[in-house]
Amino acid sequence: MHITVIGTGYVGLVTGACFSKMGHKVYCVDIDEGKINGLKKGVLPIFEPHLGTMVINAQEKGDLIFTTNIKEALDDSNIIFIAVGTPMSKDGSANLDYIFSAATDIANNISKDSLVVIKSTVPIGTGFKVRDHIESILEDRGSSIKIDIASNPEFLKEGRAIEDCLHPDRVVIGAEREEVFDILKDLYYSFVLNHDRFVLMDVKSSEMTKYVANAMLATKISFMNEIANICEVTGANVQQVRLGIGSDRRIGYDFIYAGCGYGGSCFPKDVQALINTSKSHGYYPRILSDVEEVNNNQKMVLVNKVVDRFGDDLEGFTLSIWGLSFKPGTDDVREATSIVVISELIKKGAKIKAYDPQASEEFKKAISDEYLSSIEFVENRYDALDNSDGLILITEWKEFRYPDLDLLEEKLNQKVIFDGRNIYDKKIEKQGFELFQIGC
Repeated sequence: MHITVIGTGYVGLVTGACFSKMGHKVYCVDIDEGKINGLKKGVLPIFEPHLGTMVINAQEKGDLIFTTNIKEALDDSNIIFIAVGTPMSKDGSANLDYIFSAATDIANNISKDSLVVIKSTVPIGTGFKVRDHIESILEDRGSSIKIDIASNPEFLKEGRAIEDCLHPDRVVIGAEREEVFDILKDLYYSFVLNHDRFVLMDVKSSEMTKYVANAMLATKISFMNEIANICEVTGANVQQVRLGIGSDRRIGYDFIYAGCGYGGSCFPKDVQALINTSKSHGYYPRILSDVEEVNNNQKMVLVNKVVDRFGDDLEGFTLSIWGLSFKPGTDDVREATSIVVISELIKKGAKIKAYDPQASEEFKKAISDEYLSSIEFVENRYDALDNSDGLILITEWKEFRYPDLDLLEEKLNQKVIFDGRNIYDKKIEKQGFELFQIGC
């Protein structure tokens, strides 16, 4: 099949690359000429394991084409995916400007009957609004072109997005006509050869499914973080509690690790968008509101532990940070806990030495300019420890799991570790380190 994917961000780029790997001809369209020129040269705007190689190979085969010319792409396609961003507005709602800009471009350039598939995460009812918007422009053009609309939400996890896309645990499709279901099932057939993983439903339910999935996972995280805080004040150990409840098959071990809060491009904005949608329909979602509040508070837990140990005035202290991205395996720092922790520590007078395997450059763009002069970014994790009064682990990259304790002891002024992801064994204390964890 010939496909157009509008948007070369995380979702659009991964989706386009994976479709091309399966032998489809894919046009990836973006209005950012610099980004498109970079992609043509194999320079990716994001870090995702294995994606770079896949993009280069697909281009060499002619299966993946990057362009700013949407008319060229639409003339050679009859399935159009919208995969642009839906960032959070100031009021918490999803900003749909990019969605409707893409819809306008489609309506002005489309030359034949087509299927428009919304891959972006959008509020319930957006699909029909997009359809009406396109049809209105086509009517003004005096065109008889017909379109179908479908919803096909993504469930990609940053750091393993290629695996998730090529081997999905389910493919959710929302549509109004049986023929649309058949087209998208044919498109995805090679992704689900071993098992029929299609979940078919109406468009609004498909749009809702994406929000509910992220909200449920965010709820598990915030719930466990709240339990961790209760464990801490009562003397229980959240690590042991996790083992006790995770063995219950109804609960499972996924997303019940206590830590210093979730971030990223999905959970924060999707929880907030679902809250906003609920309120706009006259319903106050108490659980979701608390999920968000618990998470916001959790991002301050490490700061509070540092203050408890060193005092509120951190003038003259240097603190090392391991991990800036919101999770391992990505350079994404959107809504990352590191931004909150570092900003608050600098406000209290601390100097920061920071290391991350991938995210330092993105972090520099995300942190307020007023704090940059107080941060030294290093290229090696152990260089961050020189003349430092304590190590703060925020992101659980694999290279942080088994540190050289002799080197830590040699480099740190004080043998103090704040473990924001509970990855270290309490045995570390037997070597003379003070270890501060979440809920332990």
